[in-house]
Amino acid sequence: MLADKDLVSIQETRSKVEKAHAAWQKYRSYSQEQVDAIVERMAAAGRMHARRLAELAVEETGYGNAKDKLAKNLLCADFLPRKMRGMKTIGVIRELPDERVVEIAVPVGVVAAILPTTNPTSTAIFKILISLKAGNAIVVSPHPNALRCTCETVNVLYQAALEAGAPEDIIGCVTTTTLESTKELMHHERTGVILSTGGHGIVKAAYSSGKPAFGVGPGNVPVLIEHTADAADAVRKIIEGKSFDYGTVCSSEQAIVAEEALRDRILTELKSQRAFFCDVRQKEALGKLLLTPNWTVNPKCVGQPATKIAKMAGFEVPPDTPVLVVEMDGVGKQHPLSAEKLSPVLALYFVKDFGAGVEMCRSLLRFGGLGHTCAIFSQDDAKVRQYALEMPAFRVLVNTPAPQGSTGITTNVFPSMTLGCGAIAGNITGDNIGPLHLINIKRLAYAVRKPEEAFEIPPAQAGAAASLKTAPAPSSTIDRETLVTAVEKYLSARGIATGPTAGTGAASKSNVAADVVDRFLSARRSQPPTPSPQPPAHAPKVAEIPISAFVCEADVRAAIEGGQKIYIGPKTIVTPSARELGERFDILVLAQR
Repeated sequence: MLADKDLVSIQETRSKVEKAHAAWQKYRSYSQEQVDAIVERMAAAGRMHARRLAELAVEETGYGNAKDKLAKNLLCADFLPRKMRGMKTIGVIRELPDERVVEIAVPVGVVAAILPTTNPTSTAIFKILISLKAGNAIVVSPHPNALRCTCETVNVLYQAALEAGAPEDIIGCVTTTTLESTKELMHHERTGVILSTGGHGIVKAAYSSGKPAFGVGPGNVPVLIEHTADAADAVRKIIEGKSFDYGTVCSSEQAIVAEEALRDRILTELKSQRAFFCDVRQKEALGKLLLTPNWTVNPKCVGQPATKIAKMAGFEVPPDTPVLVVEMDGVGKQHPLSAEKLSPVLALYFVKDFGAGVEMCRSLLRFGGLGHTCAIFSQDDAKVRQYALEMPAFRVLVNTPAPQGSTGITTNVFPSMTLGCGAIAGNITGDNIGPLHLINIKRLAYAVRKPEEAFEIPPAQAGAAASLKTAPAPSSTIDRETLVTAVEKYLSARGIATGPTAGTGAASKSNVAADVVDRFLSARRSQPPTPSPQPPAHAPKVAEIPISAFVCEADVRAAIEGGQKIYIGPKTIVTPSARELGERFDILVLAQR
């Protein structure tokens, strides 16, 4: 038996991935109705156990509070499945009859789900539901500090899936988690895509694995209170968002930025909401406590109530304090509390005007929250849109608590626990991740045009092309020299030599082009023009064309009008338009000599 924990975890991971892949081979043939029934059964089980799982998460991790973790569990087990109802993810998902294109969903296979310790149960529900909705299998890798609550959540949903007819092993959970087992899960040849939630290190590892990956960056969410905002409403909602699950959501508010003219109103409203204002000594103590020397959040402070954090920093606050407020005057490493804190500690900035507020919010995002989330409270939609255009964030929330708005509870963004931060943060997308990110789309496309119809030809080229394709007018209106020159240009553009024929003087125009033109004009003089050529009703005469000669559309038309056929040799040059017309009327005959 294996005794080394790393080896045990690696072997378990390999086994879970292989079994999940085998189960997926069966699951990929399920219909949309079968998949939806399984998702609905799992969601119902998640709702039934939501409170118990929330309490288990707090008990095991010590992060957050059960009331708010229940809300996050219900976001994923109730609101998310309602949002996914009717969403096509299996087989043909869209048809575009006018474009003659059919879109077909192709699942990615096995999803490798890396889970955090801050939101262990809600994230497990979320990733399992979107993975199976997209027709995939999933293997979950819990955070070591949230192993029990995560595995229990996975088991609840897995048993529900089996009851609804899902194949065995379609959901797997690694029970012996190590860094090596997580690496093995991300690098396994059967892994189709990685859904990674956690710190910078694990997200970077996911993107470095060589596999498609959806990882997310940190949040350092600034909130701008513009002067037209309802200050009381803004402050109340900011406190509600910042204290939600004691700040464990990465889109929690990290700083208020307000115009100086609003100072008195903002301070009054914060005090009315029982926020505690820290003095200089308390501010320094918090900075040393919350951030480690290598600029990571102190894990002992993550998701702790304001009262406990104050006590850890060496001071006391009233027992009903929801957040600690620290007024700041700068952003960067000289100002530790300007970074993401993952706790109910809120920075506060006052600036001279709206423009300065926008710049301050931009600086906060650049310091540690690029691409993630920002918010604004305002009644001036022009200012709201200006703010949105200038912010380097992919969720810009208006007049709402940030965690609830970013995850889709109070807004109509897609309900999600994985919030992309886009290319500016090294992420593949800025979207709220959902089931449509876990499928590829195959496109069935029918021919709707000929290749030559696909392009717009510049006027000069179009005129030249038209002169070669248009049937010539009667010989009395055609200038021989002009026609010879046009044919020479046509042949030269295609690399066909047009030099003098044997026995012809250099001063004459007797070359291939001239021969073709003379033959054409001769035929036109001897035959009356016919506006619409028809196949001959009588036995045709025969016009023989010498070997290695040239046949253009004019030759074919003349043969049609004269009831003739054209013999061609294997080296005869036949223009595309002449060949098309000749084959249509059965004019061209390959010489057997």
